[in-house]
Amino acid sequence: MRVAVIGAGWAGLAAAVELTERGAAVTLMEAGRVPGGRARSVEIDGRTLDNGQHILLGAYRETLALMRKVGADPELLFERRPLKVVDPGGFRLALPMLPAPLNVAWGLLGATAVDLPEKLKTALWMQGVKWRKFRLARDCSVSEWLDAAGQTGKLRRHLWEPLCLAALNTSADTASAQIFANVLRDSLGSSRRSDTDLLLPRAPFGELLPEPACRWLGEHGATLRFGQRVRSIIANTGSPRSTHDDSPFLVDGETFDAVILAVAPQHVPTLWPAMDIAFDYEPIATVYLQFSAKTALPFPLLNLAGKYGQWVVDRGNGLFACVISGHGEWERLDDAALVHALQDELGLGETASWQQVIREKRATFRCRPQQARPDHRTADPRVFLAGDYTWADYPATLEGAVRSGLRAARAVPLA
Repeated sequence: MRVAVIGAGWAGLAAAVELTERGAAVTLMEAGRVPGGRARSVEIDGRTLDNGQHILLGAYRETLALMRKVGADPELLFERRPLKVVDPGGFRLALPMLPAPLNVAWGLLGATAVDLPEKLKTALWMQGVKWRKFRLARDCSVSEWLDAAGQTGKLRRHLWEPLCLAALNTSADTASAQIFANVLRDSLGSSRRSDTDLLLPRAPFGELLPEPACRWLGEHGATLRFGQRVRSIIANTGSPRSTHDDSPFLVDGETFDAVILAVAPQHVPTLWPAMDIAFDYEPIATVYLQFSAKTALPFPLLNLAGKYGQWVVDRGNGLFACVISGHGEWERLDDAALVHALQDELGLGETASWQQVIREKRATFRCRPQQARPDHRTADPRVFLAGDYTWADYPATLEGAVRSGLRAARAVPLA
């Protein structure tokens, strides 16, 4: 059975690997020249960088399993660290190497710059959320959820709001509390201590999954086509988008028995007009700053908590990746002004010898309360959607993308 997978982001790669392993004849089509979608490697000034800084968690089980399947060893490609949230204002929360949930409880009680009554209040609130299995009676904004729980102190400013923005790429004022609760359920609320670990990439993102997956696909007989933008999907009868089971599809004139659309949601209606997908989007900027090779952070992840800067990742050898998520005042600054502002907020007393700003205007969908999200199925039983926006439990994450790709592939009837 011939299956077209359109889009070679992490969802499309997961779908293509799963289908190939199940015995389908897969053709993977990608408009870009390299795989990875919004989490790919780029070449700039002779350097291999990522088009945006991403951090994985130990809870990304399907992603890690897929990496292993295609020959990429997570133990070599990531630096695994217990979760630690640190900012220049003196706040520090570090999870020890204790079994869950003792690691979270101990880390919370040991948080600096927070008084004991607030810690105990937060611990009781978290326990209550866990008893309710992280299900909210009504979805609302994260800010409303925290207000109702009396979470108005330092932990809110230094922990919950920064984590919400990092995970959902949406500010707490407008982010879905239920989706944030789902993220907490599978990380801080997990019964596995390792699920809370930070996985910091030791290699460019292309080496983590996109490139190994493409090698694996090629070795297992899949057809890979890059730099090919799909223009049309019609039924072989000549009737556009027919739903007759006996009419295979023509994808740009080539016959296929099933199609998985693993493209960004704004591109789906162009290829499949029957799908009405409407999202608002949030941007992300990644600002790379190269300092002297000996310049380093005490811990490789810092919550900058500045006017513009949010999270800083020490990539080693003096290269810092500063991440700014969601809409904000930073969008009004040009690249030079943004670099200058972030250097001031870092306060290293050193001027970067090299810098690069990468802006993604539609980095993720805005994860709002009660946001309607499409399923992986369409009206046609042989056309499926894959992408982080279809995995309704999570915000726009790599784990959601991988899970969605696997689900779409398993739904294709190969018999």
